[in-house]
Amino acid sequence: MAFDDLKEHTENIQEQTKDYIEKNLSYYKLLAFKMAMKSTTMIFKFTLILLCICMVLLFLSIALAFIIGSYLGSYALGFLSVGLLYLVCTGLLFLVKDKIVEGPILEKFSEIFFNE
Repeated sequence: MAFDDLKEHTENIQEQTKDYIEKNLSYYKLLAFKMAMKSTTMIFKFTLILLCICMVLLFLSIALAFIIGSYLGSYALGFLSVGLLYLVCTGLLFLVKDKIVEGPILEKFSEIFFNE
C-alpha cells in the first residue's frame, strides 16, 4: 500500500515537473518574441523618422546651397560651401559619437531587454 502511494506521488511529481518545464519554455518563448518585436518596431520607427529627416535635410541643403550660391555669385561655390559645412559637422559628430549616439542607443536597448 505504501509503495503504491509512493509510486503514485512519483508519477504526480514527474507530471508536474514536465508541466512546469513546458510552461517555463512557453513563457521564455513569449518573452523573447516580445523583446524581438519591441526591438524590431523601434528600429522600424527610427528608420522611418530618419528617412523623413533625410528628405527634409536634402531639400533644405539644396535651398541653402542656392541661397549661398546666389549671394556669392556662383552656384558651385554655394554647393561647395554646404558640402564643407557637412564635412565639419561630420567631423564634430565623429569626435562626440560616444556620448550622442552609442550611449542613448545602448540605454534604450538595455531598458527593453533588462527592465521587463
